[in-house]
Order: sequence, then C-alpha cells, then structure tokens
Amino acid sequence: MIYTWNHLKQEDLTNVAVEILKNDNSRKIALYGDLGAGKTTFIKELCKNIGIHNIVSSPTFTILNEYRHDLITVFHFDFYRIKDPVEIFELGFEEYFFSDHYVFIEWPERIQELLPSFFSKLHLTVQEPETRSIIWEL
Repeated sequence: MIYTWNHLKQEDLTNVAVEILKNDNSRKIALYGDLGAGKTTFIKELCKNIGIHNIVSSPTFTILNEYRHDLITVFHFDFYRIKDPVEIFELGFEEYFFSDHYVFIEWPERIQELLPSFFSKLHLTVQEPETRSIIWEL
C-alpha cells in the first residue's frame, strides 16, 4: 500500500504522523530524503504523537539516540556517516531492528542490503522552500 501527501507545511505534519502511526503495525520506518528534506523534523513529530516529549535530535555523530516514555521506547538511527554497512554490526543492530520498539532510520540507503523487509519506507521531498511531499510505502 502507498500513501501520498503533497504540499505539506510544518503544521500539516501532525496529521500525517498520526495517520502513519495508526496504520504502521511494524513500528519500523526508514526515512529517505536529501539533506534538509525534513527527516529529523518528521521523526520529532512521530515521537511527539507517540508520547515522547524528550528533546529529539538527529544522532548524526552518535548514530543512535534512544527516547523513552513510560513503557514506550524509540530507537532513532542516523546512518549518514556510515561508510560501510558492516559498521552497524558493532552496534548490535539486529537487537534494535527486531525488537518490539519503534525504530526510525535516517539515511537507510547506507545500509540498504541489511535493512529488513518489514521496514516501511517514507520518502520526503522538498517541493518548495516551505512545503514537502511524503510518499509512504507499507
């Protein structure tokens, strides 16, 4: 199944995040998009609607951020700096990817051959400076 949203402004992201969370049973989302497309911004919106009110930021240098609220855990990966997919074995990525927790990945194309098929794919594209399109593949 494919969902598409066009000409989204910042204030539209809440509705899209709610729709995705309502329809995503895997809790695993790989976010694709160029620098500045809004991947981290959208993950912030997903986290807010899950109930995570911590500061959500891109783990560009640490590769992984973990957010918790009550019994909810979100693992937020950013693989931008990964040069070889083998590097993620040191993280024990399988433990995260195959957990029951939420997993959101920025720059999944860097580890595409290791990405399990149960991850849904979310593509963000800049349409105009203040608008984005989102295509979500389940």
